[in-house]
Amino acid sequence: MNPQIEKLYQIGLKKERFIIGLMSGTSLDGLDIALCRIENAGNTTKISLEKFITMDYEDIFRTKVREIFAKRTIDQQLFSGLNAYIGITHANLINQALKSWNISAAEIDCIASHGQTVYHAPQSLTKDLNWPNSTLQIGDGDHIAIHTDIITLSDFRQKHIAAGGEGAPLAAYGDYLLFSHPTENRFLLNIGGISNFTFIPSHQSQLEAYATDLGPGNTMMNQYMKAHFDLEMDQNATIAKKGSVNKDLLEQLLAEEFLALPFPKTTGPELFNLTYLKEAQKRSDTVALPHEDVMATLNRFSAQAMINGIRRQAAGLPNVSVYISGGGLHNPLLFDSIKANLPDCKVESFANLGIDPDAKEAVLFALLANETLAGTRSNVEHIKNSPAVCMGKISLPE
Repeated sequence: MNPQIEKLYQIGLKKERFIIGLMSGTSLDGLDIALCRIENAGNTTKISLEKFITMDYEDIFRTKVREIFAKRTIDQQLFSGLNAYIGITHANLINQALKSWNISAAEIDCIASHGQTVYHAPQSLTKDLNWPNSTLQIGDGDHIAIHTDIITLSDFRQKHIAAGGEGAPLAAYGDYLLFSHPTENRFLLNIGGISNFTFIPSHQSQLEAYATDLGPGNTMMNQYMKAHFDLEMDQNATIAKKGSVNKDLLEQLLAEEFLALPFPKTTGPELFNLTYLKEAQKRSDTVALPHEDVMATLNRFSAQAMINGIRRQAAGLPNVSVYISGGGLHNPLLFDSIKANLPDCKVESFANLGIDPDAKEAVLFALLANETLAGTRSNVEHIKNSPAVCMGKISLPE
């Protein structure tokens, strides 16, 4: 037997595994690296976040990814090169993190890499039935495995699509196993570039758990800040706080039919982008709106899309709690809007569930890798509209 296959087999038999989860979101702020200690699998899974760091990207990395991100016409040589370049970059950042933690590669059982999303194209978003559901994350797993000398699982979303899903969101798989509660009906709200929640009904409920995208999280605000201020984000909502919400523009932004579709559903920056904003401004005659007012309105738009979605599912439910993670948690105007407009819900940071909210998505991919190594598809059979599958392609370092 190939020694690497033997090693993989032995990892699957272990009671406890050390897995590095990686997440690189559409905001391109950096690579989240979460070292997790995971015991067992399925409903008996126990997870401990041992180390966490976000390694910042260099400006050249962001610039090159943005040249192909969410675009239909791209430079094929750049695209091909980025697949390897991102993998090598992520490997180097992992090696730096391990060195800073004084941990050797030999102590790590595997890496779980989400990759870098460059295009998301489910039929529900493209409206093009000539092509199957598709999504694409690059940052080749073989390059990560070779450059770290650690077995790597990557490209998780492809199995989801192959089995009949839309490739996103995947949060339900980990959230369902880790965070269900006897009496709380829980919404685990993640505010990344796109906002999504996992709904986890209480043990007393007959409802099913599921995950769904809601609409824009930070993506349109970040795009606007980059275009008009050459900044990556509106830090602490400084610009948005100076402006006023324009009701006419907000009404046009909220008119998108995706926002009214039933759950679960998926979307991306391919829809919610600056072109979408410009069209809404034309329809509302707000093209000359001051930047501060545009940012205030975009902030409220993101908040309102989340509020409306949670209200829809939470209607009539007792004991509802909303736990927020992702970059949007650090936007005080966004957080306060959500909390103020969900008065019947407990709204808190995801930190109150015992895991750093900034690490949540990276931890999720570590858990997905653990299920592939030591779990079975039966562990996730009771998630609405989500195929019961174990995900991730395996790359060996030798």
